[in-house]
Amino acid sequence: MYKIMIIEDDISIAESLKIYIEKYNYEVFIIKQFENIIDEFNKYEPDLILLDVNLPVYDGFFWCREIRNISNLPIIFISARTGDLEQVYAMDNGADDYIIKPFSLDIVIAKINANIRRAYGDYSHMNKERILSLKDVTLHCESLTLKNINEEVRLTKKEVELLSLFIENYPKVISREELLRALWDDEMFVEENTLNVNITRIRKRLTEVDARFFIESVRGIGYRLVEVQ
Repeated sequence: MYKIMIIEDDISIAESLKIYIEKYNYEVFIIKQFENIIDEFNKYEPDLILLDVNLPVYDGFFWCREIRNISNLPIIFISARTGDLEQVYAMDNGADDYIIKPFSLDIVIAKINANIRRAYGDYSHMNKERILSLKDVTLHCESLTLKNINEEVRLTKKEVELLSLFIENYPKVISREELLRALWDDEMFVEENTLNVNITRIRKRLTEVDARFFIESVRGIGYRLVEVQ
């Protein structure tokens, strides 16, 4: 039985989610003390988190970053904030998905099921570390790290998914549509700016480890990984 942790300060919403999610054979725990969520996280050891943005003490973006420092589990934001920037910021801080309030409970359970399958089910590589190498650069997909000789930097799950595509297809051009599908399954639900932000972050990560590669834009098509000459 997979364990779901709900971090939501509106108790009526949290309880409604709990009752509905438990119908699908999940164990659910609601956070009620918001001062140190990491302690609660370590005690409960959830398999997936539903996380609100507006919380007491620190907001959901802060706690998402803190959790990402110690775990790769799926994190789904549930928020009344509808702006593109909020959704990009959530993904940029390590979120796997974003649901806007008011929401359908059926959508919530569908997102939970999809993320559980992706992380632990048929599509999971959790039992064996997937490592991709290109010259001196090594991408550790499950530990979310990029290494080059003595340099190492942590990535978000989305950055790993993008960079793995570039390494696996090097030196081919990857279309924007293919990159969007790899990240969110259906490009219709992804803003163009979201992909741009993630590409910018990967470029920065490659620079931080002194990689001999950079991501080049191919006008009207997409991007490709290029070796510095």
